[in-house]
Amino acid sequence: MSRLVAIVGRPNVGKSTLFNRITGHRHAIVDDMSGVTRDRHYGTGDWNGVEFTVVDTGGFVPDSEDTFEAAIRDQVHIAIEEAAVLLFIVDAQSDVHPLDNEFAEVLRKSKKPVILVMDLILI
Repeated sequence: MSRLVAIVGRPNVGKSTLFNRITGHRHAIVDDMSGVTRDRHYGTGDWNGVEFTVVDTGGFVPDSEDTFEAAIRDQVHIAIEEAAVLLFIVDAQSDVHPLDNEFAEVLRKSKKPVILVMDLILI
């Protein structure tokens, strides 16, 4: 059984921050600028003594003509295919974003288990 967990969502919702928290390291770059994470980034996590692999992905932007966003989208699709479980990160401080709705449709079609994670950063 695959123990690969993919962290997915639109740009700048906290995917890399969650990746760093799960792995216990600061290997993923965290920045306010969109598009910093472009390729898949793998690490190891542990939940109650069960080790698993976690993959950080770039922000998914459906139907974008931008070359970088298209390449990031391809990387996200690969991570979705590889994963046993998907952590769908959304921003809890804002209303539901149209990109979240579009990406939710992509995740439904994957037929993979999806766990909705709401990122709430308190200042």
